[in-house]
Amino acid sequence: MRLFQNSGLYPSYLVRLNMLAPKTLGFEERRRIFLEDRFGALHFLQPVLNGDADAFFTNGDDHILQRQWAREYGIRAEAPLEDILLAQIEHHRSEVFYNLDPVRYPSAFVRKLPGCVRKAVCWRAVPSGQADLTAYDAVFGNFPSILDFWRRKGCRTAVFFPAIDPVMVEYGHGERPIDVLFVGGYSRHHSIRAKVLEQVAKLADTWQVIYCLDASRLTLLAESPLGRLLPMQKHRRPAAIAKIAKPPVFARQLYDLIGRSKIVLNGAIDIAGPDRGNMRCFESMGCGALLVSDAGNYPDGMRAGETMETYDSADDALEIISECLRSWPRSAEIAARGRSQISEIYSKSLQWSQFVGRVAQA
Repeated sequence: MRLFQNSGLYPSYLVRLNMLAPKTLGFEERRRIFLEDRFGALHFLQPVLNGDADAFFTNGDDHILQRQWAREYGIRAEAPLEDILLAQIEHHRSEVFYNLDPVRYPSAFVRKLPGCVRKAVCWRAVPSGQADLTAYDAVFGNFPSILDFWRRKGCRTAVFFPAIDPVMVEYGHGERPIDVLFVGGYSRHHSIRAKVLEQVAKLADTWQVIYCLDASRLTLLAESPLGRLLPMQKHRRPAAIAKIAKPPVFARQLYDLIGRSKIVLNGAIDIAGPDRGNMRCFESMGCGALLVSDAGNYPDGMRAGETMETYDSADDALEIISECLRSWPRSAEIAARGRSQISEIYSKSLQWSQFVGRVAQA
C-alpha cells in the first residue's frame, strides 16, 4: 500500500516549529524535525513514523514546508497549497490518501485526487458545521456519537483509535514534582471545563499545580491592557486560574511535562457529548501520569478506579484529586496499571493493522 498521510498544525505550535526548523531548511529536513518532535504522533501511522519508502507525510497547511517542496520540484512558488498537495500525491503515486485535516480539504478536494488514489479516508472527531466529507470513502473517529453525526450527514464511518507514541516509553520514570497538571484550551467552548479548573486551582496553595493554557484570542484580548477597559469580564480567566497559568506546551515538551506530573487533569469540551477519550487521555496515560477526567463513556482500557479516575462535577474533581494526592502510593499503582494496559491495547502495530482493515472495508 502506497500511503499518503496529510496533517495540519495549530497556529500556536507553528511558533515552536519555526524555532526548531528555520525557513532556510529544505522540505525533507523541516519534515524530519517536525516528525521527531512528535506533535500529533498519536495519529501518525506506523509506516510514516518508521520512514517507510511507500509512506509519504506532509502538513498541507504548512506554507513554509509545502513551498519548499514546490521549489524543489519545479512548481511555481505562488501555487495554491491545494495544488501543491495534489502534485505531491500524484508524484508519490499514492494509493491511499489519509487526511487528518478534512475540513480544509473536504469533498471538493477529494474529487480532484489523481487516478492513482484508490481510497480516500479521513479522521474527524468533532462535528464541523456544514463541512462536506461525503466524497471520502470513510470518516474515521473514536467517538460513537460524533460518528453518528457524520453518518446523518451522508458519510460512511468507521471506529478508529489513536495509538500510543512509541517514544513515550522514554518519559515518566523519575521523580514527579508536579502534583497536578492541566494542558489545553481555554475559551467560550470550555465553560464546564473552566469551572473545574477554577475549583482545582484552589489546590495551588498547598500543592504544585500547573496550568498550560492555549487561551483564545478573545481571552487574550480581554486580559490585555486595552481589553480591561472594555466590558469583557466574562472572557477573562478567573484570578485563581490566571495566577498559575503558563503558555501552552506541545509535542516532546508536553511528554516531558506529563512525565514529571503525578496527576493530569482532563475535561472534555462542551460539544463532546457523553463520549470520552480525547488525545490528552492517551498522552497522559502513555507517559505514566494518573489521568483524572470527567465521567462519561470511555474506550477500552480506561476504567475509573482501575486505570484512571473520574469526577462528576467541579467540586467532585477537587475532592478526588485531593484524595489521590493524599494516598499517592495507591494512586501511583493505578497510573502504572493504566500505562501498561493502554500501551498494550493501543500500540502502533495494532493501529496500523486496524487501519489496513478499515480501508479494505471502506
